[in-house]
Amino acid sequence: MNTLAVPPALEAEIDELISHYPQKRSASLMLLHALQEHFGWVSKEAVEWTARKLDLQPINIQELVTFYPMFRQTAAGRFQFKVCRTLSCALGGGHALHRQLCEKFGLDASKHGIQTTPDGRFSVEFVECLASCGTAPVMMVNEEFHQGVSPAKADEIVGGCR
Repeated sequence: MNTLAVPPALEAEIDELISHYPQKRSASLMLLHALQEHFGWVSKEAVEWTARKLDLQPINIQELVTFYPMFRQTAAGRFQFKVCRTLSCALGGGHALHRQLCEKFGLDASKHGIQTTPDGRFSVEFVECLASCGTAPVMMVNEEFHQGVSPAKADEIVGGCR
């Protein structure tokens, strides 16, 4: 069995998180967020580590990872493009934006879920509402928010990823 190498500082942060809950299990989502933020995704080893940390079975953690779409089960690229797919963005060109990015990076626009280029540089995924319906289509690149993304603006944004 592979074990996850959690740095001492991260484990101390996680122990602090757990202390805020009356039952360890209640901290499950917060631990998964912390691990994904540090490692970039939630691996099988991270699921097992979390289960041991919270005195649970791995299935109790795996069911959270597979239920909540914000948890990634594969590594994402250095630049993560999240394109909104809800109604306003769909009507405003979100699907065309997603297709444009996929074509630019050599990814399959018809495939569901996050996709990452073979070099690990770029990831593209459709996400639910990014809460800017009046400025559709919108997307995020890592933590940077972009609104009213035209094809030309998308090319400019991609060009700025270094």
